[in-house]
Amino acid sequence: MSRQPPHLESHVSLAHGNGGRLMRELIDEVFARELGDLLLDTHADAARLPLETAGAEVLFTTDGFTVQPLEFPGGTIGSLAVHGTINDLAVAGADPVWLSLNVFIEEGLETSLLSRIVADLGRAARDAGVGIAAGDTKVLRRGEGGGLVLATTGLGLRPPGVDLGLHRIEPGDRLLVSGPVGDHGTAVMLAREDFGLRGDLRSDAASVLPLTRAVRHLPGLRFMRDPTRGGLATVLHEIRRATGLGMEVDEATVPVNGPVRAVCELLGYDPLYLACEGRVVAVAAPEAADVVLAAWRALPEGREAAVIGRMADAGGGEVVLRTALGGERLLEELEDDPLPRIC
Repeated sequence: MSRQPPHLESHVSLAHGNGGRLMRELIDEVFARELGDLLLDTHADAARLPLETAGAEVLFTTDGFTVQPLEFPGGTIGSLAVHGTINDLAVAGADPVWLSLNVFIEEGLETSLLSRIVADLGRAARDAGVGIAAGDTKVLRRGEGGGLVLATTGLGLRPPGVDLGLHRIEPGDRLLVSGPVGDHGTAVMLAREDFGLRGDLRSDAASVLPLTRAVRHLPGLRFMRDPTRGGLATVLHEIRRATGLGMEVDEATVPVNGPVRAVCELLGYDPLYLACEGRVVAVAAPEAADVVLAAWRALPEGREAAVIGRMADAGGGEVVLRTALGGERLLEELEDDPLPRIC
């Protein structure tokens, strides 16, 4: 459905970024129109944030987003930007409160497409209960911007008593994932039709707040991370580098949806390296792993959660995948981008 703003030209021009009347109309007709109830003040240079911390820690994150196509099954670059930012806060144990939004628009982008993306961004923010406190808009020359690039900053509050981090991981801890991996990367790839493939697979792009809120206070939960660029394998190597511990992963227990597995087998990709945008990887003490698993499986977002492996008992190891055929192979650290412009 077209969402052409009533008083705007059909495509963005460089004049929409010159600070004059056309820029004001673009901001008023698209951003203020779609995001105004989220407390976005388009007339202020700085926002005053009403924060009641009540002993909570203030957490701060920033991110940038670029994806082709800008709309894909399960989301758009707009909802992706919101989910990506709040998920970084969520896996650190925080509740997101405020976002800022910087928008880089390529000359020639259809204003109806821009309006749909901003509306999708607004829905994602409302669903997460997060406000947009400040923003900025720039228009880039044709051929310089990939259509649209978004940059966000997120601020959240971590409740007292939540202590998560790589420093807490110990030998023998268990590895968990909240659901099937590789959905986002595969859905975006199919949406491009670069390989003549089509499918109805949807991205897993979503807020992980229900998952993190359900377990962040559990004794024995050590660490959480969202496996975005580079997927599950990249998170495992991040843990290995930080702790000096190797790990064993049981391939048969890693949840992968059938369409993802089929596409990867056809094109030679490994789903463990493909981006997710609505999953959580966690490390928990052995006695806590089943408690975390049960908490996740009780939620719609975590029905397919699984314990997928364990940390080694001594340092100096590698990430070892025990295959479904009973063999072993090393999961190497990612070198090349398997798919550009995924998130």
